[in-house]
Amino acid sequence: MTSILIVEDEKRISSFIEKGLSAAGYSPTVVDDGLAALDYVATGSFELVLLDVGLPGIDGFEVLTRLRARGETMPIIMLTARTSVDDTVTGLDGGANDYLPKPFKFDELMARIRLRLRESGQQSVAETVLRHGDIALDLTTRRVTVGTQTNDLSAREFALAEQFVRHPEQVLSREQLLSRVWGFDFDPGSNVVDVYVRYLRGKIGADRIETVRGMGYRLV
Repeated sequence: MTSILIVEDEKRISSFIEKGLSAAGYSPTVVDDGLAALDYVATGSFELVLLDVGLPGIDGFEVLTRLRARGETMPIIMLTARTSVDDTVTGLDGGANDYLPKPFKFDELMARIRLRLRESGQQSVAETVLRHGDIALDLTTRRVTVGTQTNDLSAREFALAEQFVRHPEQVLSREQLLSRVWGFDFDPGSNVVDVYVRYLRGKIGADRIETVRGMGYRLV
């Protein structure tokens, strides 16, 4: 299982990322300051690091500099609430592989993680295609194949389909889907899940996603 270190001191965000990564089949570890991150990387085996810029003690840029200086080569994706171009340049010049501003959507974060893992050789081709029965979801092309029929999916349709295929036969509540697909800043009163489930049913078959009254939806 791919191990990912999350270096983030804002509990709401780190919990959101940790839960999403666990649901997606990764093994996440959370630390909330830069010095702890350096120790964890030195003692653990992580294939990728999600590194916040604004950390107590030493900031993310300093953590990045020290990791690269001691020869750590795993992909590092910087996370930040800052929007300055200079900060982006500093991170990339310092050895970051990617730079993602907050607030972000979880499906965008996952797409960047998959890309960086593929580039580093940590993710095999087999891991880029999810299957359940005759449904095949290609994580690279964002296409779904049901039997012999292949359809393109929008970004949101794809992220929703990924949640269902990774958790077949499991009831997923609207709140779970909102959080995992639309991000930690989602509106709990929105009906967007119902709308996109209808879109997805149109592409994989209306009988594939079952409504569990009062609870949510399930891929059957």
